[in-house]
Amino acid sequence: METTPGWSEENSRAYIDLARYYVPDRDEQTRVLCRLVPATPGPFQVLELACGPGLLAGAVLERFPACTVTGLDGSELMLETARRRLAGYGSRFRPARFDLASADWRAGAPAYQAVLSSLAIHHLDDAGKAVLFRDVYSMLLPGGAFLIADILRPAGPLGGEYAADAYDEIVRRQSLEIDGDEHVFEQFERDQWNLFRYPDDPIDKPSRLFDQLRWLEQAGFARVDVFWMRAGHAIFGGERAA
Repeated sequence: METTPGWSEENSRAYIDLARYYVPDRDEQTRVLCRLVPATPGPFQVLELACGPGLLAGAVLERFPACTVTGLDGSELMLETARRRLAGYGSRFRPARFDLASADWRAGAPAYQAVLSSLAIHHLDDAGKAVLFRDVYSMLLPGGAFLIADILRPAGPLGGEYAADAYDEIVRRQSLEIDGDEHVFEQFERDQWNLFRYPDDPIDKPSRLFDQLRWLEQAGFARVDVFWMRAGHAIFGGERAA
């Protein structure tokens, strides 16, 4: 299957190595997403779109011993890393390759108590996101939730300037906390990773938060809300009514 246009296994390796520095407060985001999963008393299924190296899937599996996580990704390197990390969970983790933009993985009867995605949906354009939201709604069981952690497009220059500065400060702080120096932050600057300062990478197509909340409601989701937001990144989503 095709992966995100312009994304390579070299990008995957860089993400695996650098995400702990470059993702704002990644552990906190993981805790928030796990807290929001609407667990049921018995076994249930979770689908993760673009599971990457398996960190979020692992946190969900640890928190909910009765759940099974299907982890989809377009990168074989990501999937192999996730397989190794989560091997101890056996058949409770089910990795598979997919193309986020394709419709072939979205068919079938509702099966999931939660669909999760972290830092992936911004690779779709506005129309692609709206279609994805409608398709995910049909994959959820009543009472299930669609939870998204992603980077946003600021509504105007003032918000963009603030997000750019805040993102720099978080990566600088995390570089100091992890390594005791700023060498990774300096790499972050050299690589022009800050999307709010360097918005022209064709891989990235973030949308405004307001628009995405509206598309979720139009897709049928109830209780659409924003649960966390920092440095131009947010966790938001909605529920399929029971």
